[in-house]
Amino acid sequence: MHTHHDGHSHAPGHEHGHTHGHTHGHAHGPAHGEAHAAGTRRLTIALAMTALFLVAEVVGGLVSNSLALLADAGHMLTDVGALALSLFVAWFSRQPATPQKTYGYLRWEILAAFINGAVLLVVSAFILWESVGRLTSPEPIGGGLMLVVAVLGLGVNAVSAWLLHGSAHHSMNIRAAYLHVIGDLLGSVAAIAAAVLVRWKGWLIADPIASMLMTALIVAGAWRLVREAVDVLLESTPAHIELAALRRAMAQVRGVGSVHDLHVWTLTSGVVAMSAHAVAPDPNEHQRVLEDLHAAVGRFGILHATIQLEGIPLDNCAPPPSDPAVRSAPATLTPATR
Repeated sequence: MHTHHDGHSHAPGHEHGHTHGHTHGHAHGPAHGEAHAAGTRRLTIALAMTALFLVAEVVGGLVSNSLALLADAGHMLTDVGALALSLFVAWFSRQPATPQKTYGYLRWEILAAFINGAVLLVVSAFILWESVGRLTSPEPIGGGLMLVVAVLGLGVNAVSAWLLHGSAHHSMNIRAAYLHVIGDLLGSVAAIAAAVLVRWKGWLIADPIASMLMTALIVAGAWRLVREAVDVLLESTPAHIELAALRRAMAQVRGVGSVHDLHVWTLTSGVVAMSAHAVAPDPNEHQRVLEDLHAAVGRFGILHATIQLEGIPLDNCAPPPSDPAVRSAPATLTPATR
């Protein structure tokens, strides 16, 4: 994991024996205070609505003996936990940084997204197991009550989804909660379809089939969320940034001889960080080169950058030959002229 100390951010596995007498620059992304506050308000309303309806859905599922309703209630229960966790993390992640935690608690958002996604996968596996059992041994279902509760659930989930949709694009934490709500919305649709078939056609098998279809859709979204959260926790290069193109853009800055030890990672949703070493032989040009480099990386959406300028390449900072970045780009690039 990258650490941030004395204005530097270095990749693991690289030991630096030189003194830190180089020019550095930092550009921090703009605060997302308004979007964060709006997302928190929406999470609070969605949590209150979901918690109230959870009780009604559990009672309805038990009375009607509907697996589809109980499956939806199971997801509703995870929604309550997911929304509560997301709400707590939305507050906690905004706590100020400390000397020990120089990035603050931004990563808690990613941890919450990972936990919520993993819980969805576990609950989905349980529902699939129960559905297979119901396929072989259908049980009587109160279709009328099941239909009423499912329709009410659809309304609650639709409102919650609408509340969270606007903030889901900006925060992985809220997107995790949004996926939980969407899962419940799909569950309500499946439960309504099953209730109609059970009540007017007598097809008891429709209940477990609806549960399986709903769960399959939820698993797809949950898996993507978990995979993205793991990528962030492993500090993988963000999918929307091509590392070779970024290296070329930096090397084309006038006065830059080469770029090495380049790393790009995501701190939290919407906050991309970067560290790199650039060889700039002329010390009189360092300030101008530094400003131009920050402008170059800013065009890639990187607003938190730590760039170390070197008069000559420092061999002990260079990545090993097995580093994919070395194989995908030349170690020394010819500086461009303006």
